Amino acid sequence: MADSKNNQIHQDKPMGFSGATRFWNERFDKEEFIFGKEPNEYLVEKANQYLKPKSKVLCIADGEGRNGVWLAKQGMQVIGFDASDIALAKARQFAKDNQVEVDYSFSDTDSFTWQANTYDAVVGIFIQFADPAMRERIFKKSYAALKPGGLFILQGYTPKQLEYKTGGPSLIEHLYTEELIRSLAKDFQILELVSYEKELSEGPRHTGMSAILGLVAKK
Repeated sequence: MADSKNNQIHQDKPMGFSGATRFWNERFDKEEFIFGKEPNEYLVEKANQYLKPKSKVLCIADGEGRNGVWLAKQGMQVIGFDASDIALAKARQFAKDNQVEVDYSFSDTDSFTWQANTYDAVVGIFIQFADPAMRERIFKKSYAALKPGGLFILQGYTPKQLEYKTGGPSLIEHLYTEELIRSLAKDFQILELVSYEKELSEGPRHTGMSAILGLVAKK
């Protein structure tokens, strides 16, 4: 189980790109992969269900690369960004070790160049560093960046996660409810919106019984 210190990983940090970089670099600056090297299970299931080789996929805040590298190994064209240059160095090496290429940028969600009508899928896995205002911007930017028919795949913690304390933010406004996500995804066609509980084993930061939500939404 993650300890209480681990549970602080998505806490509020100093505002702005440089503040986010300092916050995340402190956490990623270790040899281990803090979220593990295996891809997120929900992403694997939904990518296998909905995406095809050669799909162009954007990974929001891809960290050490576990999800972006896996998608690239499935033959997809992957673009990713993160606010931690330390995490990106690990991600680039991880991609090299797996003999794939991922186009990574040192950016946060506001400084990244979101190109309109470009991606077959946008992926946001545990991006709950985002406060409500940033979260709304992410949904709008993701919608604009998707090609018509493109998919937004999201996974995050629900408020019940505050009982489990096995990862994620301790601030309830950073957590997801189905009602909240439905309102944010109002421009999309929602293909799947589910809340459930299961054991996660995604590195030392996300380990143990967890209360999570999954979304697949189509532009």
